[in-house]
Amino acid sequence: MAENPEETPENIVEEVEAAATPDEGNAAEAEATAADETTAEETPAAEEAPEPEATPSRKERNAAARKAKAKPAAGPRTLEDRLAERKAHRESNAATRKRYRARLKAKRAEARAAAPAAEEQHAPEHGPGRPKVRQGIVVSDKADKTIVVRIDVARRHRRYQKILRSSTTLHVHDERNDAHAGDTVRVMECRPMSKTKRWRLTEVLERAR
Repeated sequence: MAENPEETPENIVEEVEAAATPDEGNAAEAEATAADETTAEETPAAEEAPEPEATPSRKERNAAARKAKAKPAAGPRTLEDRLAERKAHRESNAATRKRYRARLKAKRAEARAAAPAAEEQHAPEHGPGRPKVRQGIVVSDKADKTIVVRIDVARRHRRYQKILRSSTTLHVHDERNDAHAGDTVRVMECRPMSKTKRWRLTEVLERAR
C-alpha cells in the first residue's frame, strides 16, 4: 500500500498542535467574556450603600468620658506629698466656708435692718403672741443656771365634778442661780435655751423656810 506523502509524522504533529492551540481571535473573545462576567459580579457589590457605623451605647459613651477625664496614673507618693495635698484641700474648704458664712452674715444683717425695732427686741425672747406664765415650786437646783419647777394643777371634772389634781415639771433657766429648792417662783415661756429648757425665771415669790 503506497503511503500518502502528506501524512508524514511531521505533518501529523503540526496538525495536532494547531488543533490544540486556539486561534488568537477565539482567545481574545474568551478573555473579554471572562472580564465581563467578573465586572458583572463586582458591580452590585460596589454599588451597595456602605453600612452605617454602629452608634456607641450610653454606657460606652460614659466610659469614654470617664477615661478622658481620668488623671494619668502617678507613681507612689511620699508622706510629705500626701500631707501637702491634704493641707491644700482643707485650706480650700475653709475658704469656701468663710465666704459662705460672710454672705449669710450679710443677709442676716440686712434682715435685721429691715425689721422694725420693736420686733427686733421681742424676737429673741419669744415668738409672736403672748408668752405663757406659770407659778410653781422649785424641787431641784443642783444644775448650774437651771432649776426644776413643779407646777401643780387642780381642776374639776366636767361630768362628775370631782377635783382632779396633777402636776408637771419644767426645766427653767436661772441666770443668777437665785432660786433654791422649796422656793415659790414665777416662770415665763421663752425661746429654747437648751434641749429641755423652754422657760426662764422671772421672779421669786416666796423663799423656803
